[in-house]
Amino acid sequence: MTRPRKGPSRSYHHGDLRNALIIAAAELIDERGSVDFAMIDAARRAGVSSAAPYRHFKDKAALLDAVLDFALLVLGREMEAVTRQHPAGSVAAIVALGQAYIRFVTGHPQFYDLMWGDRHKRADQDPEHGLKSSGFYLLVDTVQAWCDSVGRGDEDALTVSIKLWAMAHGLSGIAMHDHVERFLPQADVYSLLESSTYTFLEGVRRGV
Repeated sequence: MTRPRKGPSRSYHHGDLRNALIIAAAELIDERGSVDFAMIDAARRAGVSSAAPYRHFKDKAALLDAVLDFALLVLGREMEAVTRQHPAGSVAAIVALGQAYIRFVTGHPQFYDLMWGDRHKRADQDPEHGLKSSGFYLLVDTVQAWCDSVGRGDEDALTVSIKLWAMAHGLSGIAMHDHVERFLPQADVYSLLESSTYTFLEGVRRGV
């Protein structure tokens, strides 16, 4: 995720402090590989007093919720960028979305549990919040367009998308721990996703 430079010399305009603290927390998670930091650590990273974070976040949990939203937003924007690079409803677009997901997840493994663990099940928010902001429904729309283009408009695009997402999500988890290279030394996770996606969609097209 793109972040501004570190250091206490940052200056903030009104309203920027909240975002600066989110970025500071994201940097700490990135560096430490976990959410094991204190609010005062984020304050120091942002170059503000230890009391300043509490003007925007009641506690660390609230700050982590904001970091989660930030991570999902960045993922969603990357997914949006991918959709503009391929014909709407094409298999290439579906493959590219899956590859973008793998690239993001494996590029930010320290955010994996934060994004897909229990934290996204906040009682005060839409249960689908994470899926919406992460760009998942861009995949659903792309799959629906593909189904229509191959004469399979009767297919449930959401179900097909969940299966495709599971494929990308599973490969991401395996790749993060180097298990792809362990069992298939010559394999490339992106190529595995591409071939698996084509095979799966061909089965959907044929109604298998």
